[in-house]
Amino acid sequence: MFFYYLQLAVRSFRRNRVLTVLMVLTLGLGIGASITTLTVLKLLSGDPLPTRSARLFTPVINPWAADSEGAVEQMPRWWGDMMSYTDAMSLLHARKAKRQAVTTLTKARIAPTKPGTYPFFGGGVLTTPDFFAMFDVPFAYGGGWSAQDGENRARVVVISSALNNRLFAGRDSVGKMLRVNDHEYRIIGVLKPWAPQPRFYALNFGDTYGDGDAVYLPLQSARANHMLPTNYSCWGPANTAHMETSPCAWVNLWVEFEHAADARAYKQFLKHYVQQQMALGRLHQPRVWLYSLTGFLDREQVVPSDLRLQTNLAFGFLLICIVNTVGLLLAKCLWRSREIGVRRAMGAMRRMIFAQYMVESAIVGITGGVLGLVFAELGLLAIRHQPASYAHLAHLDPSMFAATFAVALVASLIAGLLPAWRACVVVPAPQLKSI
Repeated sequence: MFFYYLQLAVRSFRRNRVLTVLMVLTLGLGIGASITTLTVLKLLSGDPLPTRSARLFTPVINPWAADSEGAVEQMPRWWGDMMSYTDAMSLLHARKAKRQAVTTLTKARIAPTKPGTYPFFGGGVLTTPDFFAMFDVPFAYGGGWSAQDGENRARVVVISSALNNRLFAGRDSVGKMLRVNDHEYRIIGVLKPWAPQPRFYALNFGDTYGDGDAVYLPLQSARANHMLPTNYSCWGPANTAHMETSPCAWVNLWVEFEHAADARAYKQFLKHYVQQQMALGRLHQPRVWLYSLTGFLDREQVVPSDLRLQTNLAFGFLLICIVNTVGLLLAKCLWRSREIGVRRAMGAMRRMIFAQYMVESAIVGITGGVLGLVFAELGLLAIRHQPASYAHLAHLDPSMFAATFAVALVASLIAGLLPAWRACVVVPAPQLKSI
């Protein structure tokens, strides 16, 4: 019976080509617009570490003086949720969590040893040993440095897969030397391709999205060689040669708990720490914050509010397209009233008429989905040419590819409900009299 309905639909489309083209084009435009914005929204609002995000947290304290502009009861977003080196290292060494990592970014000047090549700049991460295990960073060769290496300021480096491909043709480069910011470092690890989107571990230090960082260095070792963070906020005179003791916030602290419920005890410990530092005269603001990974991304407004508005508008446009398709299908149904009356008189039941029109609507939806897929690809191509850090990531993944046809099918079936119901209630006798 389905193939019979299919044949009837094809004949109907051939007889009403203009209406058919209008319906497919209308649905295609609505689906293309909604899928384009939904793909970008999915890209920007994705969980960078879905298997661990529930156990990853970042603490924030207010280091500003009591009489400064920073003495506010609002959340301290205007200094980027960074922490001073002193507070970060004190909390790190307290070891109140399963793992802890201090992170900041630097601009790394990488000098290849191959003759005839020139230095270039890449992203550098200054961090502590737990970084790789905490964030489940995959290694192709070697591994990270130990806590002892970090304390001893060992000149070691972990490099990215892209940098290893560029400098060593993808071969095992562990043990080789790399010159970073005019200092020699021994390569102890090479990562597999790894670039979480967004770059949550240092949102305030550079582009939120990208192809990943090039080098990962021990924080103390890099600072001993005078590497500077790319971003810092100070509430007093800054001395870049002594950032560790300057009144500046320039690092992020991340902690991982065995269970997400352990965050409550850690926040209590954080409050006690701030109270102790206030008694010593170092800190002056009692409030503390402890954000989960996803909460931190929401806090930093990784997904712009205007993008959510654009997505809502796109789906509003799709709704308008569905309403227009309903009107076109209804007009087509009324025009075919005589045909429906003849079929009813020959014994076709109402459910058969209803099924016939729903099959036609489904075919319109699938065809509109194909056209919408083309429009979505064109929209994403336009986004990839925009000067945005996430632009090159705007591609349809398999889930969004499937979502395109799911949205198209659902939209067309919704659009076909009223016309199909109208068709199945046509009374055959008046239609036969008019023949």
